[in-house]
Amino acid sequence: MTMFLKPGESEDQHGEQPIFTTKAHVFQIDPKTKKNWIPASSSAVLVSYYFDGSRNSYRIISVEGSKAIINSTITSNMTFTKTSQKFGQWSDPRANTVYGLGFGTEADLAQFVEKFREVKELTRQLEANTNGSTSDEPDPSSPAAVISQMRSLHARTSSMSSVGSENDRRSLTNSLPVSESQVKYENDRLKIALAQSSANAKKWEIELQTLKNNNARLTAALQESTANVEEWKKQLAAYKEESARLKKKVLEIEQGGQGVGGDTKVLEEQVVELSARLQAVEEDKQSKAKEIDSLSSRLQDMTLKESQSIQLADKIKILENENKQLKDQVKDLEIEKDMLEHKMSRETDDMTAVQQQIQNKMSELTTLQGKMSNILKQSADDNILENSVL
Repeated sequence: MTMFLKPGESEDQHGEQPIFTTKAHVFQIDPKTKKNWIPASSSAVLVSYYFDGSRNSYRIISVEGSKAIINSTITSNMTFTKTSQKFGQWSDPRANTVYGLGFGTEADLAQFVEKFREVKELTRQLEANTNGSTSDEPDPSSPAAVISQMRSLHARTSSMSSVGSENDRRSLTNSLPVSESQVKYENDRLKIALAQSSANAKKWEIELQTLKNNNARLTAALQESTANVEEWKKQLAAYKEESARLKKKVLEIEQGGQGVGGDTKVLEEQVVELSARLQAVEEDKQSKAKEIDSLSSRLQDMTLKESQSIQLADKIKILENENKQLKDQVKDLEIEKDMLEHKMSRETDDMTAVQQQIQNKMSELTTLQGKMSNILKQSADDNILENSVL
């Protein structure tokens, strides 16, 4: 399946040489919608990397019958994107299209992707050397060096090609599902699961946002209450200090006992007033302490809900991953469905053609029977005429 250059032979002696070959279902993007895939092959076909020694270029080529369904020259700007476990695509600006390949196994796709990267790197080196080096000294990135790297790449891929041929035989037996109805059933089931998962994720996102808003509001209220308590503590300390100072002054006056009855009375009134204010502050402090306890309890509840919201966020991430996997499965099933419908359409056309051929043969047989009947009748009439003459 894969050809390699012999030692001492030039690239021009062989022209384009295949360096890697595998099998895959070929698709092209719908030029109108730019979304749907159109099957370009009726079944899994050979897809090969070719190296043109005369032009120092690489191409991906695939032929079905006498029609070339892929003829894509690889450039350093191209990127091969793996869109699912067994499907990948790349855009070819020169051909103004996007090619898609559906493989029979994940290993086949992985080998093709790795080969694309290696060929793209060799192409980049060839392009850089073509646009750059003018020195007479030998350059490790010169065409000769790159061609040498290409030959070593060919040698490395020989073992991979033998593995690829075995995978090709397996992919032919596993590429299509049993029936179209089974594919449709799996497709519908996955779409329903995807819709339910998306609805649950949206509901949990709303609940998570509500919990976050409540938590932020209660946290702000707790911070405000804590600031008020600190302020009340400072006021209480100032009142206590003033009360202690007044009591000390009263004791000093009482101990002096010299015609200061009026001053003592005034001081006693101030002490009573400060005591009342101190008691009011104490009561207010107790009330605020109860409020702080209540807010602390609510904060604990909100902390618990926040931990639950984190768990919900983790569940949402898991659901998003599941949604992505379900979308990939739906895409794979849609591709398999398109492939199956295309194959059934071709088989229906073949059956219609066979039926038409059978009808034509039956018509020819009926005509031949009529001619034979006429010949037998004419022969019988001739025999009767001969007998009558005799």
